Amino acid sequence: MSASHTPLVVVGDALLDHDLCGRAERLAPDAPVPVVHGTRRSSRPGGAALAACLAAADGRPVTLVTALGDDPASDTLRELLAGRVDLVEVPLEGTLGSKTRILAGDRPLLRLDDGEGRAREATQASEAIVNRAGGVLVADYGRGTADVLRAALSTAATQAPVVWDPHVRGRFPVPGVRLATPSAQEARAFARQLDACEDSGGEAGLRTAARDARTLVRAWQAQAVAVTLGERGALLSHGETPLLVPTPAAAVGDPCGAGDRFAAAAAGLLADGTFTEAAVQAAVHAATRYVAEGGARAIAAPEQPDQPEAGPSDGDTTADAVRTAARVRAAGGTVVAAGGCFDLLHAGHVALLQAARRAGDCLVVCVNSDDSVRRRKGDGRPLVPAADRVRVLRALECVDAVAVFDEDTPERILGDLRPHIWAKGGDYARSRLPEQPLVESWGGQVLLLPYLDGRSTTGLARRAALTPAPTGEHTR
Repeated sequence: MSASHTPLVVVGDALLDHDLCGRAERLAPDAPVPVVHGTRRSSRPGGAALAACLAAADGRPVTLVTALGDDPASDTLRELLAGRVDLVEVPLEGTLGSKTRILAGDRPLLRLDDGEGRAREATQASEAIVNRAGGVLVADYGRGTADVLRAALSTAATQAPVVWDPHVRGRFPVPGVRLATPSAQEARAFARQLDACEDSGGEAGLRTAARDARTLVRAWQAQAVAVTLGERGALLSHGETPLLVPTPAAAVGDPCGAGDRFAAAAAGLLADGTFTEAAVQAAVHAATRYVAEGGARAIAAPEQPDQPEAGPSDGDTTADAVRTAARVRAAGGTVVAAGGCFDLLHAGHVALLQAARRAGDCLVVCVNSDDSVRRRKGDGRPLVPAADRVRVLRALECVDAVAVFDEDTPERILGDLRPHIWAKGGDYARSRLPEQPLVESWGGQVLLLPYLDGRSTTGLARRAALTPAPTGEHTR
């Protein structure tokens, strides 16, 4: 766990989610409805509990403040949360809400909702944890937890970053929140409630989202509003000209919980001191990866018992890469890996990585460490240190994670990642790669991709060395 991760308090309405997944290959003889058979049942935290688990998966301490009761659903949720987050309970009136989805493959057919319990009152412990929080995420699902703690949340908004993910069944955010994160449909509904703008007749385009965001910034006295737009990304407004943050790639998968993934990522980064624009951009990327890696069902997937620990010199980015690959595999996706020094990133590298990403559901880039590059290329290399190379690669829209390896060849990190596809540049077409037997040992495939002609790090470095600097210019 990184020492830079600020603890986060998540306040909101927890739910218990169930999925019944099976196959639908025919219609019932007595009604035109699909027959689902071969079902598998899984349960997972939902609502604010899902948001809290997602924030904890980012490697930060998380405390969930939510309403739970004495009913079986509450007991099941407590078991699912054990060891993931710290739990501070407020009393629940009624039974915990639960949702059951019936799916044929990845397609939802029906959802059944049970339980209408609501938070009854705040407790001293819940108010105290909110008042001393370094960062707060309010995951409001309209069942009262945010209402009973509204006074404490109002105080928190004056002294720490508060992100408020609202629900049309709940109340408006308290004044002063750092960021509110309604969906486009929620923003439209809230704006209509305020009677502050004319009805657009169901229009959900960027123009409407921008107008609604501007309205909500002013009405809610929020520092910023980010309207989430699904596969289009998010629109961030401080009340004037909005910023569109597009998704890095088209993600095909189950979008259930993507809004929670967005809000959890943004809240954690704002608590760490990240600027709002950067936090929203990173949150869009996190939500896109979440959908591509299987969505909420990947949260319920069992941990891989033989998953190796990342070495201490690899850093958090390599451990994240291993976890990303494991989640994609568990969700049935295709893991693609590509490797190299990437010393001076050029158009040839980018073309290769974009092609590799299109071959699967996530791309992990394996990067030679500084010592590894030096052994391969000589004492004058690398020109760019590993930390900077990793940062540049992670900024690419086509890259989902980056792993650093210290050996001369990437066999060890490939054994950790176990990709379905190991992608290399086309200049290896006439030779057998040393890591090819390893990749094929678990059923993986080595895939060659074409390079762009005339692009190379060596050529760039040579031309840069021969080009004189302009008179009076100083090297920084």
